[in-house]
Amino acid sequence: MIRTERLLLRPARNDDLEDLHAIFSDPRAMRYWDRPAYEDIETTRAFLRWFMTPDQERREEYIIELDERAIGKAGMWAKPEVGFILHPDVWGQGYAFEAMNAVIPRAFAAHPKLPALTAEIDPRNRASEALLTKLGFERTGFAEKNFLYGREEWCDTSYYALERPKR
Repeated sequence: MIRTERLLLRPARNDDLEDLHAIFSDPRAMRYWDRPAYEDIETTRAFLRWFMTPDQERREEYIIELDERAIGKAGMWAKPEVGFILHPDVWGQGYAFEAMNAVIPRAFAAHPKLPALTAEIDPRNRASEALLTKLGFERTGFAEKNFLYGREEWCDTSYYALERPKR
């Protein structure tokens, strides 16, 4: 677990299901995710089971908890790639920055041979682009129409990296 000024970053639990479903079923939250909003809670339940299955070599993710409510998730979801998602009700309040600012040093400490962390975003997602830049990530590449969102929309991808801090 990681405590920040306002948040608790902790492992997922079964009782996170409804809070996570409120995020993953919201089209605003999922607009720039890897798939459209979940249509049923069983899809979220399957995701939660996967999320709760340990895989310390490949991922280290956390539920972002605020006032005893899961408001999102953040962490290294596929070594070395990091990511985050929050419920739209809490956007713009600095929670993603606060969570990622705690996750990044932890990821580098847990994986001492990792030269950099990476992130991928839809370049239309200006908020995530600004957050990654604020965290010190630099854009390293761009691919046009390389990602099929849903069944009909081809999207672009911007690639980012954050080098391991020098000691």
